Amino acid sequence: MSPRLRLTGICKSFGATQALRGVSLEVGVGEVHALVGENGAGKSTLMNILSGALPPDAGTLELDGAPYAPRDTLDARHCGVAMIHQELSLAPHLSVWENIVLGDEPSRGGWLRRTEAKARARKALARLGHEHLDLERRAGSFPIAEQQIIEIARALRTEPSVLIMDEPTSSLAQADTERLFGVIRQLRERGVSIVYISHFLEEVERVADRYTVLKDGQSVGTGTMKGTPQSQLIRLMVGRDVTALYPPRVSSAGAIVLEVSGLSAGRRLKRAGFTLAAGEILGVAGLIGAGRTELVRAVFGLDESADGGVTLAGRSFPNRQPRGSWRNGVGFLSEDRKEEGLMLPLSVAENTVLTKLGSFGRFGWLRRRDIAAAGATWIERLGVKASGPGQPVRELSGGNQQKVALARLLEHPARIFLLDEPTRGIDVGSKAQIYELIAGLAREGRAVVLVSSYLPELFGMCHRIAVMRRGELVDCRSNADWTESSLMTAAVGAAA
Repeated sequence: MSPRLRLTGICKSFGATQALRGVSLEVGVGEVHALVGENGAGKSTLMNILSGALPPDAGTLELDGAPYAPRDTLDARHCGVAMIHQELSLAPHLSVWENIVLGDEPSRGGWLRRTEAKARARKALARLGHEHLDLERRAGSFPIAEQQIIEIARALRTEPSVLIMDEPTSSLAQADTERLFGVIRQLRERGVSIVYISHFLEEVERVADRYTVLKDGQSVGTGTMKGTPQSQLIRLMVGRDVTALYPPRVSSAGAIVLEVSGLSAGRRLKRAGFTLAAGEILGVAGLIGAGRTELVRAVFGLDESADGGVTLAGRSFPNRQPRGSWRNGVGFLSEDRKEEGLMLPLSVAENTVLTKLGSFGRFGWLRRRDIAAAGATWIERLGVKASGPGQPVRELSGGNQQKVALARLLEHPARIFLLDEPTRGIDVGSKAQIYELIAGLAREGRAVVLVSSYLPELFGMCHRIAVMRRGELVDCRSNADWTESSLMTAAVGAAA
């Protein structure tokens, strides 16, 4: 049987940067094909070409044996190719239902058929177990995880023959990930071809039939997933062996540096309290909407309506604001680097020093040379793939952008780190590097709150893990006292 999709010799350059150098890829009918590689390897560029967002400089594309050259993403959708983006492409000012049917709205005689449009949107959400979402609410008002659900529903609604999934579970909790895997099985049985991009190799092992590895814009390996060890994929991706993803935990907790009591904010954070010691990594788990993100945002001072007590190093911190938090050595990493974590038009160096510009200037004048030097230092220390400290952050891959966001906290420097999904969209090699950095902070006596939807990350990194459920922090135990089963039981509120 001829392949559903064939890409041959695809090349793409951006100025002097050659993103793709003759990549070839074949995907069969009803096949789930994993596309893996480090950040900056060319995966997103290749998928943007396939989905019609970019034209190739050279090479050919075939769909069901016929030439395929989409003019734009809408043309690609009409040809049966849809993409779920890692970096959300929703229209935040439009409602949920308007986003889901956007570009393919049902109409008659030039009039929009709202009832039918909403029914289609509800059906798409129901496939993901989220038919309860308010269709009339603005998409941009939802937390990032629920926006990801809306993004997935929009792609599924068009019933594509080829579906590209770019890190579809990066913001999903375990239960939603399992629902998505069920949808993937259904699509495969109906003959839909899926290109699945993920940095979670255990996910790739579960869902994919075959794989292709990209490195530096070239395909360096392809094969059948069954029987292929993770170590082989990692070696192809990074060009070396990564023997241990999680560094050893050192029990060096000291004095209490942060104490939170009775913290509440808005509808999603009802009551939470915990302590954090110097040298400790405290994990925060929970389902989507449980209040994890709201908890760290309220501690940092991003929610002005927050109520409750926050004590830093024994000193009350009643009027919390981000500026005051930075001054008191508290740093915050947002889960949404695109919208609020970074200033995308600014350079790598400028983003790195944003919270301490006063240290790089005098009498209103900035020392640009020193700013560039600081940026260059973190590019080298974190392995950021950039042309230099002056390159705009928007030109970097998602994982490299995340490294720049982390560099700002390290440059500041913070003593307490509130990290919301710090490894979202980061490849395996970079994850190992970030994990070592976080562990190094704990060894130096700094304290970390790590919010994550990825249970292996919490178990691999944290000294203690707290569980949020329906806006309340319901349990907090030593890592050794949890299992994945007991943690999920606490998260959903089921009887033990």
